[in-house]
Amino acid sequence: MINFRLIRHLWLFLAVAEEQNFGRAAKRLGMSQPPLSEQIQVLEQALKVKLFDRSRRGAKLTPVGAAILPAVRKFAEQLERLELAVEEAVAGQSGMLTIGAISTAMFDVLPGLIEQLKLDYPQLTVSVREIDSVEALPALEAGDIDLAFARLDGDLGASVQSLPLTEDRLVVALPADHPLASRTRISLSSLANEPLVMFSRNVSPVYFDNLIATCRASGFSPRVLHEVRSVASQIAFVSYGQGIALVPASLKKLAPANVVFRGLSQKLNVVTTAVAWNTQRPNPVVEAVIARFR
Repeated sequence: MINFRLIRHLWLFLAVAEEQNFGRAAKRLGMSQPPLSEQIQVLEQALKVKLFDRSRRGAKLTPVGAAILPAVRKFAEQLERLELAVEEAVAGQSGMLTIGAISTAMFDVLPGLIEQLKLDYPQLTVSVREIDSVEALPALEAGDIDLAFARLDGDLGASVQSLPLTEDRLVVALPADHPLASRTRISLSSLANEPLVMFSRNVSPVYFDNLIATCRASGFSPRVLHEVRSVASQIAFVSYGQGIALVPASLKKLAPANVVFRGLSQKLNVVTTAVAWNTQRPNPVVEAVIARFR
């Protein structure tokens, strides 16, 4: 049985946690402060923990309150999506498609896809979430998203399949005054002693691991000086003199004047965007999208 009272209490907790003030939270919720304070106390008694340290300056989360906040926030987001889905079903909508996408896919892939979906499924609601590549697999497995557009490659487990959409060749980005900049082509092995700026493994583990494996296949373990959260940041760090980087060739358009690009002697291609889906969650719209890209 659904505990609607607990759901309401968690919703109130979230408002106070975000506002850090009972008065502001009550105003946001359209209620007076005393009942809000009382309901939070009821929640604390039910959980047998103290969630807020109260003072004249406001309401500060206790360590326990801070620990449960991410889960409560995720629950609230899921509840909002459920509420929207119910409203659309009542209004006669045909459903919702939730897409998770990395920022580059939002520019390169999604505009045309969403435009086509509007034409093919005029009653379909499409919800887009920005994600890092590392979030794609767990989100697909949990059913939080229906489709993922991210840097994915290789074996993704028994339930998730992927299809490469865009590939690019790797080039070397380096400061214009770097000794290697005088070459027209650079061998990967010549980077053995160079400090590298890498796309973070925390953001895209498959992409990171493939580059590390490629370097090791050329006889060296790369010296990773910095890990950054975007390929654009790699270019920025190179411009600051913080190392060199292996990046997709299409990044040339982002380079400032003090950064040059040189091709590799070996031809190395990487998947820059793939579409992935959960095969254990059948969805006709997802199947239609995949067929469009095959």
